[in-house]
Amino acid sequence: MLDLPGAVAADGPDAGVAAHYGDPLREQRRAAAGAALVDRSHRGVLRVGGADRLTWLHSLTSQHLSALRPMRGTEALLLSPHGHVEHHLVLADDGATTWIDVEPGPAGAAGGSSEADSLLAFLESMRFLLRVEPADATATTAVLSVLGPRAAAAVAGALGGDTPGGDALGGKTDDGGVPADWAAPPAGGAAGLPAEAGPYPLARFGPGVLARRMPYGVDLLVERAQLGDVAARLRAAGVEPAGVEAFEAERVAAHRPRLGVDTDHRTIPNEVSWLTSAVHLDKGCYRGQETVARVQNLGRPPRRLVLLHLDGALAAPGSPVTAAGRQVGFAGSSRMHAELGPIALAMLKRTVPDDAALVVADPDGHEVAAQIDPDSGPVRPDRPAGHVLR
Repeated sequence: MLDLPGAVAADGPDAGVAAHYGDPLREQRRAAAGAALVDRSHRGVLRVGGADRLTWLHSLTSQHLSALRPMRGTEALLLSPHGHVEHHLVLADDGATTWIDVEPGPAGAAGGSSEADSLLAFLESMRFLLRVEPADATATTAVLSVLGPRAAAAVAGALGGDTPGGDALGGKTDDGGVPADWAAPPAGGAAGLPAEAGPYPLARFGPGVLARRMPYGVDLLVERAQLGDVAARLRAAGVEPAGVEAFEAERVAAHRPRLGVDTDHRTIPNEVSWLTSAVHLDKGCYRGQETVARVQNLGRPPRRLVLLHLDGALAAPGSPVTAAGRQVGFAGSSRMHAELGPIALAMLKRTVPDDAALVVADPDGHEVAAQIDPDSGPVRPDRPAGHVLR
């Protein structure tokens, strides 16, 4: 979609797609009021086939996947032996294949996502004699996202009517029906859900388009050969394009972390909101689980990811956050939000009080005053009294 009028290319980790189309704040407002189309085709995509795929992924990740029903999606983490986050996976299982999309590589190139390469190498090393077939699908499958409260209706209206496999209500599940929970946005967490449910319902819009309902709207896993056609149909139905900056501003405001930007090599799930969306606290053993359970049961995480309100300028990602001249954390993603103004996510020491007067650095090195949003998390999932995770 970089060939659309007004497109301005993004740089850094989002290189390869449009940052905006001339008016990023207007694009945010358009998404918040209805629906907007965002090109996220720079993300890495893996596919895992084979009869053992779900039990295999269940044994490796933080999520309960062994009983996941077809046409459901969720999130998961791969942790180090010490519980540090190494990979963040967004999954969609269509009954025959589990699709996994991950952060793009530095260049955002279709065939060379370093995150996808690293994840695939790990999965290949863990195959053993199981019936699993992991493969990189980045060159053939892309991600589009439709943001906003009308995203599901907009996708159904644009793609459902005359697409093979669709009907007047939108895409169909594998059993021929429309998901009962498709219309309502998911809460974004797996806490309290049955293991087989998966928080994100899926629907098909023809053989080359798999839609996944998300808290922010709808993700579309699209065959790259159909990418232009699908985008054109959405635009013809009134879904105007918005750059990836609109997606990022919504993500930051919603307190959703981004791997490698809002996290570092020390991050554990308990410090960020992934504890409620990508970790099943009642599942059995997986690599790094001991750390997650110990912190959840017996203590508090050493740090927490918070939302900062900034005074007039954006923060430079990775720059120190200081209080009274002492470093207490680092800044992550920072965006200009249409309603909230300049905001940022920051990883801070747990002991930093909510009313602390903080200072961050802008991209030019100038000091910027910052305040912690009073509703900052992360959310700590409740557990029944006396219940110990194992």
